[in-house]
Amino acid sequence: MLPLGDASRRPVHSPVVTRAIILVNVFVFLLEIINGEPFIRQWALVPAEITSGHHWITILTAMFLHSGWAHLLGNMLFLWAFGPEIEDVMGRGRYLAFYLLGGVVATVAQIAASPTSTIPNLGASGAIAAVMGAFLATYPRDRIRTIVFLGWYVTVALIPAMVLVGLWFVAQLFSEVGALATVQTSGVAYLAHIGGFMMGLITARLFEEPERLAYQHWNGLER
Repeated sequence: MLPLGDASRRPVHSPVVTRAIILVNVFVFLLEIINGEPFIRQWALVPAEITSGHHWITILTAMFLHSGWAHLLGNMLFLWAFGPEIEDVMGRGRYLAFYLLGGVVATVAQIAASPTSTIPNLGASGAIAAVMGAFLATYPRDRIRTIVFLGWYVTVALIPAMVLVGLWFVAQLFSEVGALATVQTSGVAYLAHIGGFMMGLITARLFEEPERLAYQHWNGLER
């Protein structure tokens, strides 16, 4: 399933920060293409290096790197589906701080789980998971316009956020259990997804501006 956006409401303000984050991710990916593997090795996060006190800057830089076009496009699609409404209810400054903190918390969770790992970790998934957790906490009943693949049949359906995001979270849990049951060599940081999501779910209301949330209700901005 691929989410396309919230079909239940529209943002009051233009999602400037969400657009900027997407543009930065695309720009950094172009730098990856131009500079090749050495660029990725320099800025991707390796847990063993962090726990030994080196390359701490990669806690931040790794969340703007991606392993390929599919990785980039998938992450940016999820960010665009859930980000604008959360940016709208938090405000631009708080939303940016929330996004970056979500990425950091997700990375710390992955490092804590595999402190001696030498597998590079990269991608915006942890930060985006935090945005999804915030969306679930704030708009659980909103319907998400979603592309659904049923074998060769493809359709677009309106799926409640609590169902769509809930299924995504359960998938992360099962993926992490599978990774723990085997030797994880894929570099897919499932625990980072879970850590980011839980951070967003728990702390979303601390970053939201109550007057922005109330404004949406008072002005009937729900479709």
